[in-house]
Amino acid sequence: MRIAVLLLLLLLSSPAAPAEYAEINGVRIYYEIHGQGRPTVLLHGGADSIAGSLSQQMAAFAKTRRVIALEQRGHGHTADSPGLLSYAQMTEDTAALLRKLGVENADVVGWSDGGIIALMLAIRHPSLVRRVVASGANVNPQGLTPQAREWAETKLETWTGPNSEYHAKVSPDGPAQWPILVKKLKRLWLETPTPGELSFDQLKKVQQPSLIVSGDRDTVTHEHTVAMFHALPAGQLFILPDTGHNTFRLRPDWMNTVIVSFLDAEIKPPPR
Repeated sequence: MRIAVLLLLLLLSSPAAPAEYAEINGVRIYYEIHGQGRPTVLLHGGADSIAGSLSQQMAAFAKTRRVIALEQRGHGHTADSPGLLSYAQMTEDTAALLRKLGVENADVVGWSDGGIIALMLAIRHPSLVRRVVASGANVNPQGLTPQAREWAETKLETWTGPNSEYHAKVSPDGPAQWPILVKKLKRLWLETPTPGELSFDQLKKVQQPSLIVSGDRDTVTHEHTVAMFHALPAGQLFILPDTGHNTFRLRPDWMNTVIVSFLDAEIKPPPR
């Protein structure tokens, strides 16, 4: 309870960032750019926002990098759109925004849904991606733990807390959009990614160095995470001890140090 209250205070008291919007595939996508240097794209998790998922990475990375963070349709400052949410659509939105900003060969760092999008971006738009960091990502719904699936099936649609409070404050659609969003997310999480969106065979095509991250108490099973690591030709694996799904928020010091080291390292191509 105390952690939730502190997080809510952090979200509600965060200084206003400069509002930037771009018309992307029929939606005004909200984004922020901080710092200078190599482009580094930050992708938030589902039902979350830049502030909620990645606030402790933004400032740290912007010291030496040009950090670009966006909020997907229906999330944060970006309005919802009719129809279902899909990883394919969010990937294409992300790619279109990067092209509009003239960004290519970027390092892409994503958490949860953002990690899935980061991997799909590397597969579908390889020229945009130099390296990938994906934490708490899964290739298909079967990768979720039984506990995570049960929670999504029985409790997600009545879920409220810091995320819904912040959403109500900043969403162009207002508080009434939160129940619509979580209903869309229930389908997204329990039924997708589909094999056409992401698969282990598709991961085998990712030539970019890719760091797969998981908490040892994550909502994605250890077996699934390790299988993702093995499928990637230039994959690396980082498991955080005594850590749940929210790796970026729970372990910012560890995450920031390891991610920057991975992104800056000279990585040799994998053996053929």
